[in-house]
This record gives sequence, C-alpha cells and structure tokens, in this order.
Amino acid sequence: MPVVVVASSKGGAGKSTTAVLLGTELAHKGVPVTMLDCDPNRSLSIWADLGTLPENVRALNDVSESSIVKTIKQYDVDGAVVIVDLEGVASRMVSRAISQADLVLIPMRATTLDAKIGAQSLKLIAEEEEAINRKIAHAVVFTMTRAIRSKQQTGIETSLREAGIDIIEPPLMERAAFSALFEFGGNLHSMEKQGNMAAAIENAEAFAMAVYKRLTEALQ
Repeated sequence: MPVVVVASSKGGAGKSTTAVLLGTELAHKGVPVTMLDCDPNRSLSIWADLGTLPENVRALNDVSESSIVKTIKQYDVDGAVVIVDLEGVASRMVSRAISQADLVLIPMRATTLDAKIGAQSLKLIAEEEEAINRKIAHAVVFTMTRAIRSKQQTGIETSLREAGIDIIEPPLMERAAFSALFEFGGNLHSMEKQGNMAAAIENAEAFAMAVYKRLTEALQ
C-alpha cells in the first residue's frame, strides 16, 4: 500500500503537523498506519510519547540513513499506509525516502520565503525521478493558513499551478487543536476540546481524504 513522504527543506513549515494529522485521520477511518520519525527534532516522537497511541497507529524513531529503505519496505504491506516525516534539509536520507514514495507532500506556509525554499524540495524530487526513471507523485500542502486567503497566498498558488504543481485542497488552517496535538497527544477525536474542535476535525478529515484520493490515483 502507499508510502507518503512529508518533505520540506525549511524548518517550521508544518511537516510533523501534516504527518500527524494525516496519519491519525486515516487511522481513525480504519487504515493501519506506520509513522517513521526521521527528523532529528523528533516532533513526531514527542507526540507519540505523550500517551497511548491512537488505534491503528504505529510510530518508529530508530530509523537511520542506512535503514530507511529497508524499514519502509518492511512496513509497506497490503492495506497499510507508511508516512515518513523527514528532516528539514536536503540529505541522502531524504533522497532515499523520496525514491520509495508513492506521494511526496511538501508543506509550506503561504509566504514567499517558504515558496522559494519549497522549490528546493521540488528540485530534489525531479532529481530522484531522473535517477530512478519513474514519476513520483507530489503535491504542496499549505499550512497554518487563515480563513481569508491573502494576496500573497493567492499569488503563490497561481504561480505553482501555472508550473503544473498539484496543491492539496483544503489547506491546513491555523488551529489551536492542531498545535495542541503536540501538547496532549492522541488525535483530534480523543483530545479534550481545543478551540473550534468541530471545524478542526472537518478540516483535518477533508485534508486526509484529499491525500487518500491522490494515493489511490497514484497506485492505479
């Protein structure tokens, strides 16, 4: 089943939040999910260690550059999804993980700086496609967005689409519940109410289903 790699060359872009929301929402729908923490900051592991993991979720952090491909293949089994949260630099581990991906998600905030640095991830994907001689599906995920799109975000989205870059809709909004996952653990469905919980769940579910749709398309 699918391997999703979450990659960005910029810290603070929302990689771990994207990975946790995607993994927990898919698991909540009954999909077995293995999450690999390959970021030295260990944000995913911090979340996982806060309490009992949600049902259908396994989290691993003992993954090295030499073991990343073997680990992905070990947990890439029928009916399951593997989600890889990568370090925020261009490295051999990042390249090796991308080479195994069915879909690469590139989180970025709606700023010119994030867009410029995000282009480095797009370039890295193109290099891996050339090296392994196959296309790797990929899409940008805007994170920490506001209800009303700024002119800057609209301009960035237009530029990306004109370049043929896929953009996940909906974006992940700036929500108290999303950041609270790294304070309380669990998932949005088990956590005590944080802000507008119903809107947060709706946003996360719609995002996860949009990603899942692309995964099914990528595997056809």
